[in-house]
Amino acid sequence: MGALIESVSDEPSESLPLISSGCRGEDCGDYGQSMDFSIPESIQQTLRDLDAFIEREIKPLQAQDDNERFFDHRREWARTDYENDGVPRADWEELLREMRRRADAAGWLRLALPPEFGGRSASNLEMAIIREHLATKGLGLFNDLQNESSVVGNFPTVLMMRDFGTEEQKKEWMPGFLNGTKRLAFGLTEPNHGSDATYLETTAVRDGDEWVINGMKRWNSGLHHATHDIIFARTSGDPGSPVGISAFLVPTDLPGFNVDFFWWTFNMPTDHAEVSMKDVRVSSTALFGRLDHGLDLAQHFVHENRIRQAASSLGAAQYCVNEAVAYANSRVTWGKKLSSNQGIQFPLIELHTEAAMLRQLIRYTASLMDNSVKSDRPDVEGFMEFTHLVAMCNYRANRLVCDAADRAMQTCGGVGYSRHMPFEHIYRHHRRYRITEGAEEIQMRKVGQHLFGFGRK
Repeated sequence: MGALIESVSDEPSESLPLISSGCRGEDCGDYGQSMDFSIPESIQQTLRDLDAFIEREIKPLQAQDDNERFFDHRREWARTDYENDGVPRADWEELLREMRRRADAAGWLRLALPPEFGGRSASNLEMAIIREHLATKGLGLFNDLQNESSVVGNFPTVLMMRDFGTEEQKKEWMPGFLNGTKRLAFGLTEPNHGSDATYLETTAVRDGDEWVINGMKRWNSGLHHATHDIIFARTSGDPGSPVGISAFLVPTDLPGFNVDFFWWTFNMPTDHAEVSMKDVRVSSTALFGRLDHGLDLAQHFVHENRIRQAASSLGAAQYCVNEAVAYANSRVTWGKKLSSNQGIQFPLIELHTEAAMLRQLIRYTASLMDNSVKSDRPDVEGFMEFTHLVAMCNYRANRLVCDAADRAMQTCGGVGYSRHMPFEHIYRHHRRYRITEGAEEIQMRKVGQHLFGFGRK
């Protein structure tokens, strides 16, 4: 990875320039100062060690037993069980499990988790740099874009359980999260409600020591292999109120819990189910988090997740630019290099420049998040002081990678359009995040609230 301007090399930079937070006057507080974004040697050594592990353990695994079929032009077809509702094939998921097993044994998988869960509490800045670095390397078993499986894991459910689970739930769930015997799906979106999550129509009604759940969920991810589903349901209050929604840990094998079908998507295979629940009964111990405050779970970890996902999109965008540049330099048309044409150069230059600027914003924002964790200031609780910066990073990175993949296709012509180059795969995967990772319009609204002062105390 480069400094202000990144080269086609994967080598990490020694330092980054100063940038400003973009906050205003009294809103800036201690975080309005310019910061030196030099990457610590410890993080650079982490990248070198991580690359060595990938070369030693993961690339040979990808090369054996024709596992390349999951990454070359056959990838979508090799991964998808089309005769089983389009869900991931068992052999594909078994390969991913073996990759994660090796990464865990080497101490990489849990890097971001606290020490009590076998991790090293990697900072948001470190995770952003790592995620960009891995995505810039291109497609591979070490960091698959389509299902977000990586040698350096994310584990949002572990942190949700740590911060919201009861002591009994932690004892029951934590070992299963880490060894794979407990697998959670996430049921928030409904057929009639997506971003307007406070209007959920799914209800949970108390009946003695049980709760009775009725409703439907859409894009309920992970249900092809989940043991439980986090179901968000209205338990009190009026439609539109954020208070009155609760979260429940619902076993997927209960009577009345039905996976009706899986939505086939732009990027296959799918793990996005349509779920219906008819008089599903769960015990009072299934309540996850505080009663009527389930949306706290949905918001938890959102900033960390979005800054890491933005870094991945940035890395994939840079990879597309790098590959297009390499192709243009090697392709000869009309007796000269394709890259000698400014019509080829200028669109890639613009993308490269935007990537350089976005890189600084992502790393700066990640460092603010790390500083807020160390701060005693109550007004930065939940990172709300700079949620607009996270939104900027997220929506711009998701748009950038789509633009970069499209331009790389155009630069490489027919070969770029083919499945023998990775651009169509990158585009199809990252296009989802302009909708699913908080639609870009929702992200822009957050920026607008900060910029124009709407919705602020």
